[in-house]
Amino acid sequence: MSAPGANRLAATDGLTDTQRDILETVRRFVDTEVLPVATELEHADEYPTDIVAKMRELGIFGITIPEEFGGLGESLLTYALCVEEISRGWMSVSGIINTHFIVAYLLLNHGTVEQQRKFLPRMATGELTGAFSMSEPALGSDVAAITTTAAATTDGAYEITGQKMWLTNGGSSSLVAVLVRTPLGHDRPHQNLTTFLVEKTPGFGKVLPGVTIPGKIDKMGYKGVDTTELIFDGYRADAGQILGGIPGRGFYQMMDGVEVGRVNVAARASGVAQRAFELGVAYAQQRETFGKRIADHQAVLFRIAEMGTKVEAAHQMVVRAARLKDTGARNDLEAGMAKYLASEYCRDVVEDAFRIHGGYGYAKEYEIERLYREAPMLLIGEGTADIQRMIIGRRLLENYAL
Repeated sequence: MSAPGANRLAATDGLTDTQRDILETVRRFVDTEVLPVATELEHADEYPTDIVAKMRELGIFGITIPEEFGGLGESLLTYALCVEEISRGWMSVSGIINTHFIVAYLLLNHGTVEQQRKFLPRMATGELTGAFSMSEPALGSDVAAITTTAAATTDGAYEITGQKMWLTNGGSSSLVAVLVRTPLGHDRPHQNLTTFLVEKTPGFGKVLPGVTIPGKIDKMGYKGVDTTELIFDGYRADAGQILGGIPGRGFYQMMDGVEVGRVNVAARASGVAQRAFELGVAYAQQRETFGKRIADHQAVLFRIAEMGTKVEAAHQMVVRAARLKDTGARNDLEAGMAKYLASEYCRDVVEDAFRIHGGYGYAKEYEIERLYREAPMLLIGEGTADIQRMIIGRRLLENYAL
């Protein structure tokens, strides 16, 4: 982040010295360890093993985990600002820690004491990495329609069968929080959903008896990080694997996790937009046409003005949503607004930077080509733009009811 008083975009007021130190460390890490290799690794669709190892050393995997479990005990705001910085370097790297962070959040806020003691110390060091799973091949955002089922057995365990979809870090993770249906007999479908914690071996193929990760899904962008299916075929889970120990609370737990996940996606969009702006404004000052810098042509100048305004607006929305959640208040409205606006603005800023680059923006040797393929994922991750508008609209009607 920019130093206090610096005339730069996306500055954040009111940070502590500790927060500033963390962000300066992350920015240096991104500038020296991520940006120089991001495009090469992305084109190769290669998992960033060295980058992840460095993040473990820096303590990034434990940034929000309390000190009693070996973490840094920092806020959602600190985490979101770190995500901005990391996404500015390479959005896929932020995806590696996002699902990890959501699982840690679920454990901290909904897990039993035993579950917290078992998992959080290893998560803080990055020894154990998290993924979470709600979606299925046929349901998309309709979470209440989940069909993967955990049927109770006569010995008090559960047998899980079904197919999950779109797991970020599905192969590389070692702990998956998965939402499944438990037939409890409630009239409202979402009251029959339960979150199970599944510890597995990282990798692909059969990773546990009854659990298979078929392989990576080939994607347009968001490469390097693995996105997978998860297939359960008679997997036996004991009652101690239920998040919080009580079945039927999974929907509420996951929706709580998704709120912080949407702040994360908004932060990612803000970071990608910041990088696109940096690339666009630099190129506009280097490239000349008709005897002057293209930045001095009014058409390009107007683009720069719009890009900078959108970068600033997106960042401030992220800060607002994160700070509200840190108070313990409900932030689904603010998180939805931040995710919706930041992802839309990110797409706009990336496209404007692409236009400023002209034909060179289409060449793979230029970084903007990678950002142009990455930005669309943010429009659909953690709920599509249309889902966000539904959430925002409903909450506004609640707040302004006649």
